[in-house]
This record gives sequence, structure tokens and C-alpha cells, in this order.
Amino acid sequence: MKIIETSLPGVLIVEPAVFRDPRGYFMETWRQSRYAEADIAAVFVQDNVSYSMKNALRGLHFQNPHPQAKLIQALDGEIFDVAVDIRQGSPTFGKWAGVRLSSGHPRQLYIPEGFAHGFVVLSDTALVAYKCSDYYDPRSETAIAWNDPDIGIEWPVSNPVLSAKDAAAPRLGATAAPLPHYRA
Repeated sequence: MKIIETSLPGVLIVEPAVFRDPRGYFMETWRQSRYAEADIAAVFVQDNVSYSMKNALRGLHFQNPHPQAKLIQALDGEIFDVAVDIRQGSPTFGKWAGVRLSSGHPRQLYIPEGFAHGFVVLSDTALVAYKCSDYYDPRSETAIAWNDPDIGIEWPVSNPVLSAKDAAAPRLGATAAPLPHYRA
């Protein structure tokens, strides 16, 4: 397993060992002991799967309280996955990191608690799986604008397909939702 750091401390690209043969490939997508050795010590309690069409953008979402660390991978298709640091007092507050995840090049993105998360589908469809370190809580979930100019995410699409909730999400600086606090 290979770990690649991103521009945001704690947000990691994970490249599991992939064993290929004429039938296809096999890979281990989660082994708690191996990930803990790579400083990914989250205890995951919920698995989610999302199926989306081309140009569908989901995000930027977060929960507070009940923050969620996430381990994301594209099971089929390709996405551009993004993490935004929304921890008050963080030296990287409002900064983002993005990575392409695809079934053709299997890897994962680990996003710790305190970050907003979103992705856009680049292929015709995408099947995305992600582990969460806390349960979904609709009372603590909120969204921030995918196109917040203060964040400046360089999305690879210009006119994404959005849910009504995501289309109406406020900018990070205007959100009424309580933001998590940075702990050094």
C-alpha cells in the first residue's frame, strides 16, 4: 500500500496493492491494522454507495456536530474528488485538495474529520463507495457552495448537475452552520 500526501495535512491518497491477472484484478480495500500503520486510525461505522450520472456534482457536504472521516473510492467510472478544510483556526482553512479517482486506476482518498467533501462525475456514470467514521445525521449535515470563489476549487466541469440543496448552499464565509475547530 502506498500513501501519497496532498496539499492538506491529513488528507491522503491511498494506493492499495492491486493484483492483476488475465481475469481482472483483486485488491484489499480496507484492513484496519494496515491503515492504522499509515496513520489512518478512523473507526468506520457506516458504508455508503452513490451512483451518479456524468457531470453530477455532490457536495460540498459536512456534518457538525457528528463529523465524519471518509475513505472514498470509485468502484466504476471516474470522479474528481475534493476535500476542503473548514476547521476554524486551521492554517489551511478554506484551502482545498482534489484528486481523480477511477475504477481504471484503483486508489482511495482519505479525508479526516473537519473537512467538507464533494465530487463530480467525469465518466458517463460512476459508482462511488465510501466509509464514514460516524453515522449520517440529517440534523447536523450541511453544505457549502461548490463554486465559492473564496475557496476557488478548479472543478473540471463548468455546468454541473446539482441537487436543489447543493445549488442553494451558502458560501463558507456566510454559512450559519457551526464549523469544527482546528486541534493542532
